[in-house]
Amino acid sequence: MTDEEWQVVRDAMPVPAWLEGRGGQPEGYCHRQMLDAIRYVTDNGIKWRAMPADFPAWDRVYAFFRRWREKGLVKEFHDRLRDKAREDQGRDPEPTAAIIDSQSVKGAASVPAGSRGYDGGKKINGRRRHVITDSVGLLLMVLVTAANVTDRQVAHVMLPQLRARFRKIVLVWADGGYTGRLVDWAKEKLQLTLQIVKRSDDTSGFVVLPRRWCVERTLGWLMRSRRLVRDFETLPASSETFVYFSMAMLMSRRLARTASRTRRAQPGWARAA
Repeated sequence: MTDEEWQVVRDAMPVPAWLEGRGGQPEGYCHRQMLDAIRYVTDNGIKWRAMPADFPAWDRVYAFFRRWREKGLVKEFHDRLRDKAREDQGRDPEPTAAIIDSQSVKGAASVPAGSRGYDGGKKINGRRRHVITDSVGLLLMVLVTAANVTDRQVAHVMLPQLRARFRKIVLVWADGGYTGRLVDWAKEKLQLTLQIVKRSDDTSGFVVLPRRWCVERTLGWLMRSRRLVRDFETLPASSETFVYFSMAMLMSRRLARTASRTRRAQPGWARAA
């Protein structure tokens, strides 16, 4: 991370328990080094044991990753960055609409049989990432399941959680995989409008579909991180954690660029530099 990006990341990081007098002891490694190491794994897709010597020992980095995964700190960190990213675009931190979609990825040999399946539509043996984003493509929720779990099944789990977490959301766009009784169920039980955006039958080739392109772009952003081009994780929770770290990298870089442009626009910046 650059110094500008670290400033953004540091302000969004969860406060360690020992700093607030809630027990525990100070950590032995700098948080900036740990996050740089995890970002390196996410971006380059290396094995944990292949951690370069410039970073702390791989087992210490993995212990940091595992603690953030188990205690939900990575989601807290990601959500703080998302709120800042929305404010940076002139939006309210709390979204009022969302988009839901899924992405099937091949599972590596390290993925156990109990958490993998076969997606007959995409002809992929592995796992499926179910994501919900806001209207600009920033991640709200992610759930990783076996690839044979359908979109409708997961929507019955994710939509109530979405409604409880984001009370202002009243509209969700989705593709044809979410049609059927799910639409009426969401309206009656959750007071949530599930609007299906379908592809026209008389179109051919690539067509940009309203609203759905936002979540498709998000799935494309995730594939830039080599750790996510295939599912290598034994636990689905680890896959979800890497998704959050990937999106956190994207948002922190955006916020750092904005902060850098703002600083350069200030009077006297050139003389001070």
